[in-house]
Amino acid sequence: MRSRHVSQVIRRPPAQVYDFAANPDNLPRWAAGLAQSEIIREGNTLLVDSPMGQVRVRFVPRNDYGVLDHDVTLPSATTVNNPVRVIAHPEGAEVLFTVRQIELSDDEFERDTALVAQDLTRLKELLES
Repeated sequence: MRSRHVSQVIRRPPAQVYDFAANPDNLPRWAAGLAQSEIIREGNTLLVDSPMGQVRVRFVPRNDYGVLDHDVTLPSATTVNNPVRVIAHPEGAEVLFTVRQIELSDDEFERDTALVAQDLTRLKELLES
């Protein structure tokens, strides 16, 4: 299994970036690689229509450390852990997302990595506009 880190610097305070990204209602606005429509909540779990089909997403509890890790349970029942951090950067904040190659061909892994990069760019554009 390969992993790749994708990051994006956003010219906003880390707390502002974290608050926006941690709000599940905002996911369809910036995380098209994960959420393409309204999110359904089942307790602490989110049901999301994604490019992979309907998936279950569970985020770590809100915290003061900028950790946005989340598990995505795929239609195949495989659960993928996605480490995500919002960290301080001299220009504001940096969002760092680790993409893992689980149940993906090399081409699919490249596509997923590109989708994450697009999502982080969209997050930057939303927060900087």
